[in-house]
Amino acid sequence: MLARLQRLIICMLLAAAVAWLIFFWEISTVLALAGFAALILGYSGFLAIEFLALRFVNRDDPAPQPSWTELAKAWLGETLVAPQVFCWRQPFRSAMFPDQLSEQSVVRGRRGVVFIHGFFCNRGFWAPWLRRLQGSGHAYVAVNLEPPFASIDDYVPLIEAAVRQVTEASGRPPLLVCHSMGGLAARAWLKRMKAEDRVHHVVTLGTPHRGTWLARFSRVANGRQMQLSGQWHQALDLGMPAHRHALFTCWYSNCDNIVFPSATATLPGANNRLVQGAAHVQLAFLPQVMDEVLAMKDD
Repeated sequence: MLARLQRLIICMLLAAAVAWLIFFWEISTVLALAGFAALILGYSGFLAIEFLALRFVNRDDPAPQPSWTELAKAWLGETLVAPQVFCWRQPFRSAMFPDQLSEQSVVRGRRGVVFIHGFFCNRGFWAPWLRRLQGSGHAYVAVNLEPPFASIDDYVPLIEAAVRQVTEASGRPPLLVCHSMGGLAARAWLKRMKAEDRVHHVVTLGTPHRGTWLARFSRVANGRQMQLSGQWHQALDLGMPAHRHALFTCWYSNCDNIVFPSATATLPGANNRLVQGAAHVQLAFLPQVMDEVLAMKDD
């Protein structure tokens, strides 16, 4: 569903950009090129606004205040990474690396992995991660959280099915790797299914564990649930076992342009790992992060 929507958006945007270029070329080459660039690269301007808001909102956050140089580098990094995810992997390559569950591809006893993407994403987000696991003998499932704008609680059955599949294929509790909203979906699953003993560890990458400032502008169900210190967040940990947060490693950044203030991406009692200067999507593809997270499957 989301892949089709993103393909439609990309095709409409490209059509509009090309139409502008053709229509204005004879009138003004400069105007034609400027309009074309604005349509194709306009997302980078929105990213810049997010980074400026981050700089303002993060002033009193306990995470290190990002320098303007860090913000500029993070903006450039996100400008380069975002199109790879939202304009290629998700709309056109989401099925490129199928789930690895068959007896021929999985070595029984090797720990498996469940990948849970974030808001307005699909399993194509994880393509570089899945590529690394091809032929490794480790079972994995990368879920599609759909419908894309549903309540986060509605994704619990999808995660439950994925965890069962990977556990049955590998014979061991899986590692959960979650980006952004995916970490909240994993926590909702843990709460409803009381599943602490059925998972090896949960890694979150830029997850708004206590919400994000940007969610105030959302009008969809899962977006509203990510508002700062909202009721949905407060209910997540009600009656939880004392050791639940110890299951988590939370990677976060002082330059996360989606989840800020930055410390909202941490959990008390978890292994909170700060990466300075990384943007929201960029954080998930840093070699250091990928190496250390995937090494946990061998623990």
